[in-house]
Amino acid sequence: MTATALAACGGGFGRVMSSIGHAVAEGAAASALDASLPRTRAERTNYLETSTYADVVQFLDSLQKAGLPVSIGVLGRSTEGREIPFAIASRPLVHTAEEARRLGRPIVYVQANIHAGEVEGKEALLSLVRDLLAEQHPNALDSIVLVAVPIYNADGNEKFAAQSRNRTEQNGPEMVGERSNGQGLDLNRDYIKAEAPETRASLAAFNAWDPDVFVDLHTTDGSFHGYALTYAPPLAPVGLASAFTRDSLLPVLRARMRTRHSFETFDYGNFNETYSDSSADTTTRAWATYDQRPRFGTNYVGLRGRIAILSEAYSHDPFERRIRSTYAFVREILSLAAERSASLAALGRATAGGPMPGARVAVRARLTSTPFTAIVPAEELQRTGDSSLTEPGVPRGQRRTGRYRSLSLTIYDRFEPALWVELPVAYALDPSRTDVQQALLVHGIVVERLRAPTMIDAAVFTVDSVTRSRRIFQGHYESRVWGRWETVRRALPTGTLVVPTSQSLGVLAAYLLEPESDDGLVTWNFFDAELRRGAEFPVTRIPQQLPAPRRALSRQ
Repeated sequence: MTATALAACGGGFGRVMSSIGHAVAEGAAASALDASLPRTRAERTNYLETSTYADVVQFLDSLQKAGLPVSIGVLGRSTEGREIPFAIASRPLVHTAEEARRLGRPIVYVQANIHAGEVEGKEALLSLVRDLLAEQHPNALDSIVLVAVPIYNADGNEKFAAQSRNRTEQNGPEMVGERSNGQGLDLNRDYIKAEAPETRASLAAFNAWDPDVFVDLHTTDGSFHGYALTYAPPLAPVGLASAFTRDSLLPVLRARMRTRHSFETFDYGNFNETYSDSSADTTTRAWATYDQRPRFGTNYVGLRGRIAILSEAYSHDPFERRIRSTYAFVREILSLAAERSASLAALGRATAGGPMPGARVAVRARLTSTPFTAIVPAEELQRTGDSSLTEPGVPRGQRRTGRYRSLSLTIYDRFEPALWVELPVAYALDPSRTDVQQALLVHGIVVERLRAPTMIDAAVFTVDSVTRSRRIFQGHYESRVWGRWETVRRALPTGTLVVPTSQSLGVLAAYLLEPESDDGLVTWNFFDAELRRGAEFPVTRIPQQLPAPRRALSRQ
């Protein structure tokens, strides 16, 4: 990757590395590319192979060499030291987050390859960036700023092995990378604890760019349904952005995918027998979505008050079709963001100052108690009687038939609050808790220190019971706590850490610090030493404005 026109990107978000070009030939369907434009490895191999890390870097370099108006930068470094490339595309071209904000357009951040075996997002995003840049007629780049991260899990991408090992439920290509990063972590479970360098680089990008829309590109596992692609908004039942995504954006995207591209799409889920009418009846009764916790990227971005869309290509479709459906879906998202720019700007203004003290925030959730019924197509599989006969992504001893049944299913596509809290003015922690301070600052949350002691009425939490997982997950035995709050008179010493909730990430701050949160810092063992029955939890709620002066802290 050639480094020209180096420029600071702001907010600790790597560096911009590319020069400015100019638009070239119109066109850019993969089947009729201008000879000067690069082709992805998938295109060059007739969709038999997926791009290596070197392929991606070379492809992005080739965009510049073709004279296209793109900035190529580095998000950060992976666990194994690889630079994670990103591309900035807009007309006119911008190079930094500050320049993008001055344009006053929606910023759309699209990420692929967080699970490196799920490869069509990487290929679709590369070809889409190329095609949009090459088009001479107006397109979404005239109305938005696109930040594209095509190979987020660079280390996992290079762990190539047969899909029978790395992606057992996927229909090609034969050789793909693996799910985890170089540390063995699932990066799509790391957004709260932020232990991976890739995650910390991603959070720095969110803090710098504050994208209006985040899109995360994946591939499904499991169910043989009839959709080319499934999707989900943020599932944690918090904030305006989640409802706006579900109710205003996704129905339009679904309709456009059908009418413009002939791809059927639906809310993400899998066939689920858990909700059968009786234990003896294993007939599929339900279609159920995944986890609502913000360890997942799209749920996390929802807690930041921004629109987020999960894209899940259908793993049992051929590789080329998965690329095409993902390509179409992302392109429609970009166009819709351009059309709804006024609504996105209004949403940004509504969340800029953070929630009001006393606002209610759901910190625990459960699967909806009011599901709806819909028809879901399900492909019939046929037993072959010979377990040695296999198809890619199909259980051994079975084969696909191409025949579909229409199932009337109960649809569990969302979550509802299970525990509400009223936001205090601020949270307070002991001055010694620099580990928590640094964790909050990584997320972009404002943390302050008291410059003088003060006496206030505070709410303290007493632990009644604690549970810890017996099984290790992502290097942790997860913790959960129950207890009660009471108001006491409390002296806060000089240096006390103060986290105000009247900030743009106030809801996220509350979710991280509330002891009974579904997926906060308690979950990931930050407070294990203090979690015992009868002990006082080390985070205090401050229900009133603090008279003592404070100074804001920065990440060390």
